[in-house]
Amino acid sequence: MAAVAALAVLCSCLMPSGAVHAQATVENSVVKVFATLRYPDPFKPWTKEAPSDVTASGVVIEGKRILTNAHVVLYASQVQVQANEAGDKVAATVVAVAPGIDLAVLKLDDESFFDTHPAVARASKLPQIKDAVLAYGYPTGGSSLSITKGIVSRIEFVPYNFLTSGLRVQIDAAINPGNSGGPAVAGDKMIGLAFSKLGGDTQNIGYIIPNEEVDLFLKDITDGHYDGKPAMNDELQTLENPALRRFIGLDKSVEGMVVHQPYKSTDANPLREWDVITHIADTPIDNQGMIRLGKDLRVRFQYLIQKVAANGTVPLTIVRAGAVSQIRLPVSAHWPTLITDLNGDYPSYFIYGPMVFSRASWQLVSHFYANPAAMRGLSLVKNPLITRGLDAPDGDTEELVVVPSPFFPHKLAQGYSSPAGAVVYSVNGARVRSLRHLVALLRDLEDPFVTFEFDQHGGEALVFPRKDMVAATEEILTDNGVRAQGSPDTLEVWQAKPSAKPRQP
Repeated sequence: MAAVAALAVLCSCLMPSGAVHAQATVENSVVKVFATLRYPDPFKPWTKEAPSDVTASGVVIEGKRILTNAHVVLYASQVQVQANEAGDKVAATVVAVAPGIDLAVLKLDDESFFDTHPAVARASKLPQIKDAVLAYGYPTGGSSLSITKGIVSRIEFVPYNFLTSGLRVQIDAAINPGNSGGPAVAGDKMIGLAFSKLGGDTQNIGYIIPNEEVDLFLKDITDGHYDGKPAMNDELQTLENPALRRFIGLDKSVEGMVVHQPYKSTDANPLREWDVITHIADTPIDNQGMIRLGKDLRVRFQYLIQKVAANGTVPLTIVRAGAVSQIRLPVSAHWPTLITDLNGDYPSYFIYGPMVFSRASWQLVSHFYANPAAMRGLSLVKNPLITRGLDAPDGDTEELVVVPSPFFPHKLAQGYSSPAGAVVYSVNGARVRSLRHLVALLRDLEDPFVTFEFDQHGGEALVFPRKDMVAATEEILTDNGVRAQGSPDTLEVWQAKPSAKPRQP
């Protein structure tokens, strides 16, 4: 407390009275967030990981809400907030969360809290490089409010989390665990929200989510649902190489990005290979794919997509075979792939005899990516978790169905190797399209045996007596303390009436 008070006195000597008042308002509106998290266990989808308690920061914004980071409250079973120098905690509820851009909004059970803790004013423009900045929050190392000072070092448009990109502001004010969700303030207004720092041997490299990204998020959730940020998924390359320019036949005055591979080669996508994108809306794109924001700032042109997208399209100017034309490119916040992100949900699963099946998720695959030995093994057998994760769903495969864990102990599995990590290809010869389809196939079987084939080189086919598998399931659930045979979505399929079979002629 003494250190915070001393810093406040020092700052008051350097700032005019209006700025001192603004700082006092910020201090009154920064809260400490307490959350108990229950993360999913992708290898045991029928359960959750043990509870973990975390503390972080948040800030009061308009609408009687608390703004914080998604990673602070994602999978939270309990959330509370505590004001600066307050002795009590107030229960909170997560009302909106965007894991991709790492933002979340909380509502408080007792809204009288906001009578004495007003919203912090937010700047309407990006900060300038070298602007002085104060970072507020509750980092590790103490329990009282911490304030660190620095400058804005860098502004870029970069990937945040998988498939989501956004503006990011780098500051050299100290950002440490617990600062997440706290405001960064320049002058008398908040310019963004602290969310991470660069680790390793680096020093004083912290990152904040600027107000522009916060405003996009808040606008998105006005209907009570977060839709996500529109993006283009076509593969592009720079136009810097002279031979490439000659190959395409471009005039020296043409600058832009080359389309290497359109996202979808259909009539719905107006882009074609070797098209050169020269403008997004009215803004020119240079040969590195950058656009100018003001005099001293360049960012990737994809930044403008979130600003100019309307009705699911963005205006582009392209050069094709020497001719200039204007097109509207479809963009979407969703990029369907065979492996999906849990996005705050718990994994779907189904247990059949000693086997458990689940929908492949990036959370599951990330554990394999972090294990070089596992990656080598999956690569050698050409497991689709490695080779097909980014493929788009089609009529044969809507999603990858994986066996996430070894067999439950049971005599039915005697002599078989563990199928953990294997992707199911077929059941009794029928190609598996999705987890729900797998459950329907198992439900409708009448054959005396059930046979599982996996989508990989080598390995085994697993053959079981069908009736024994069904009969053993309840015993296995009880022995292993599993409460339900499947998640609600798979049990809905399992308990439905069997599909009618076509009559034989």
